[in-house]
Amino acid sequence: MIHKDISDPSYKGYNNYGAWLREKYKGQRVFKVIVDGGFTCPNRDGSKGYGGCTYCNVDSFTPSVSRNNPSVREQVIQGVERARKGNKADKFIIYFQPNTNTYAPAHYLKMLYDEALSYHTEDIVGLSVGTRPDCIDAEKIALLESYTDRFDVDLEMGMESIYNDTLAQINRGCSHDEMISALKLLEHTKLDVCVHTVFGFPWETKEMMLAYAAEINRFPQIKFVKFHHLHIVEGSVMGVKYKREPFKLFTLDEYAEFMCELLPLVRPDLVIQRLFGLSDLDLLIAPNWGLKKSEIQYYIDQKILQKGVVQGSAYQEAPIFI
Repeated sequence: MIHKDISDPSYKGYNNYGAWLREKYKGQRVFKVIVDGGFTCPNRDGSKGYGGCTYCNVDSFTPSVSRNNPSVREQVIQGVERARKGNKADKFIIYFQPNTNTYAPAHYLKMLYDEALSYHTEDIVGLSVGTRPDCIDAEKIALLESYTDRFDVDLEMGMESIYNDTLAQINRGCSHDEMISALKLLEHTKLDVCVHTVFGFPWETKEMMLAYAAEINRFPQIKFVKFHHLHIVEGSVMGVKYKREPFKLFTLDEYAEFMCELLPLVRPDLVIQRLFGLSDLDLLIAPNWGLKKSEIQYYIDQKILQKGVVQGSAYQEAPIFI
C-alpha cells in the first residue's frame, strides 16, 4: 500500500496509480501502449445481442492512431516511440483495450499476446488485457498467468454496475452474477485484477452508486479499480436517446463531491487507476466540462485534499458468516 504521509507533496488522499507505478518501478516513467487486437464483443456480434452497450462507441476511447494502424506490430512499435518522445516514457505496458480482448480461443489469444510482447522486449514491463467477465474461463486465466514470470499482468473486467436491472437496460448482455463467478475463478490468481465501473446512470440514486464500494471491497482478489462517470458519445444508442430527450448527468463539481463520498468507503489497499473517464472531444456529446484531462484531474484532486478525504477512512470489513 502507498504511504499516506499528508506532508508529502505527492499525497492525494487516495492510492493513485501514478504513484503506485513510480514506487514499483523505482521512479521510471511507465506508459500504457494501447493495442487494438481487432476483437468484437458478444453483445455486438449476435452471440448475446447486437449494438453493444448503449453508452458505448468503441472509437470514443480508442486513440485514432491505434484505430488506423493495421497490424499489432506497427501499433506497438509506433506507440512506444510516441510515448518515448511525447511522454518521456522509460518502460511500457502493452494494453489490449478496445472491445473484449479474451473473446477468442486461447491458442489465438496466445499468438496475439506473444506478437505484441515480442517488440522492444527490454522495455516492456507489463501486459494489460481488458475484457468482460463472461469471456473469462480457467484456460484463459492460465494463459495470462503464463506471462507472469516475465511481466506484470493485469486483467481488467468491466463491472460497469452492480445491478442486474442496469446491466439489462444498457444491453450489457452480462449479469453481475457472471462477474461474481469470474471473480471466484480468480480467487488465488497471480494476475492483478482490475474492475471498471460507470457512475451516473440516471435511474441509479447516489445511495445505489455508493454501494458499489462495499461490493468491490468484498473481493480481496481485486487490486485495481477504474471509476468512470457516464458520458454520452456520438455513435452510441444512448447518444441518440440523449439528443431526443436529455437527462441529468454529473456536473464536474457534483462528480468531485461524489468521489469525496465514495473514496472513504473504498478498501484502503485498492489502487485507483482512474477517478473519471474522458472520450475524445470530437465524439463527446455530454457532459462537456470544458477542461482538459489534466485540469479535470487537478480539480477533483484539489476537492479531495480540501475536504481532507482519505481513502478507506470509513471502510468497514464485511462480517464473515459461518
